[in-house]
Amino acid sequence: MEPWLACASRMVHVLFAIPFAAENTQRFARAAASLPGVRLSVVSQDPPERFPDDFRALLAGFRQVPDAMQPADLKAGVQALATELGPVDRLLGILEPLQEPLAVVREQLRIRGMDAPTARNFRDKARMKDLFAAHAIPCARHQLVASVEQGLRFAEQVGFPLVGKPPAGAGAKSTARCDTAPELRTFLAQHRPAPGREVLLEEFVLGREFSFDSVTLHGQHVFHNICCYYPTPLEVMDNPWIQWSVVLPRELGGGEYHDIHRIGPRALSTLGMWTGMSHLEWFRRRDGSIAIGEVAARPPGAQFMSLMSYVTDVDLYRAFAQLMVFETFAPPTRKFAAGAAYLRGQGGKGAASEVVRAVHGLDAIRQQLGDLIVESRLPTLGKAPSQSYEGDGYLIVRHPDTAVVTQAVQQIVRTVRVEVG
Repeated sequence: MEPWLACASRMVHVLFAIPFAAENTQRFARAAASLPGVRLSVVSQDPPERFPDDFRALLAGFRQVPDAMQPADLKAGVQALATELGPVDRLLGILEPLQEPLAVVREQLRIRGMDAPTARNFRDKARMKDLFAAHAIPCARHQLVASVEQGLRFAEQVGFPLVGKPPAGAGAKSTARCDTAPELRTFLAQHRPAPGREVLLEEFVLGREFSFDSVTLHGQHVFHNICCYYPTPLEVMDNPWIQWSVVLPRELGGGEYHDIHRIGPRALSTLGMWTGMSHLEWFRRRDGSIAIGEVAARPPGAQFMSLMSYVTDVDLYRAFAQLMVFETFAPPTRKFAAGAAYLRGQGGKGAASEVVRAVHGLDAIRQQLGDLIVESRLPTLGKAPSQSYEGDGYLIVRHPDTAVVTQAVQQIVRTVRVEVG
């Protein structure tokens, strides 16, 4: 029997790290619990009462720890559940800041999965860019700076605009665009770079942005998806009022994606991806060349897993669980295009007392799009507007024709307005 299937002769003990009782993380854990032969337990810093009753009913064990993002606390929780329920065969989690702590604990407790050096390649964005540069993988020019003076010298060499981020930043949530020297000074003053606490500065790549969401199995690239952003995530972060959208084309074989088909898997191999799902951001520059932004060793967020499920007519949450637990994956075919429009509050002034007052245009868009809308989460009236770039709600559309989907999400963004006040 192959070593990664050796545990299949008994119940497989899968432990999910869920620091906070977030619905999205629970969805991944539910998928793992649904697999035949799996016994699921959870480590969290939230008490069990924060989780729904039907979710708790799925669990063989639960352990609350002081800080589920810290390797020592996480390890203590894993060891307690192993003593209670038997050896832990898989240690999983989907949050990006969790990937390195999970890897550290896997190494210490000899649990199969990504090791700490590989997790660090994905988590430390400066280290990642250095590896890309050493292997001739195109990416933005970058430098770790330990002082304001270093940052200003880098700006003189590269020019503005620049993007600043902590080395372990989680995508657009941790980034800031600096268009001038005063803006760069302000950013650096906020983060106070110093030796051992450097800040990553990189060239702001001008062009269209995409994702390359992929599955790797035993070192082989077996599946990928492409999302087209409208506009770029950084523009969305810089302008909280912008409603944005993504489109997943039905066909990915055209010349527009030829470069990323070749470079994307090579970038993942350079970072050490062996078995797992990853989320890679890339750009098409104005001169036609491409540049890798950064890569996360986790499934994508912002409903991308649901969107891929609609494109393929396959439950990608369950497929991810099958990949990570039993290391098998059946690559699905693309049957549809799909897209999401993210609804964000507009008209507010940033006051703490502001709430969602109304959602305009929903009836009109439902009449216009009809059955094209396959899923929605609508803003809650009276609730404070979300601070997340994902916004206060979303609508997902699906159709066999990519052009129809593209037009539909643009129509939603133009028509639906979330009033805040």
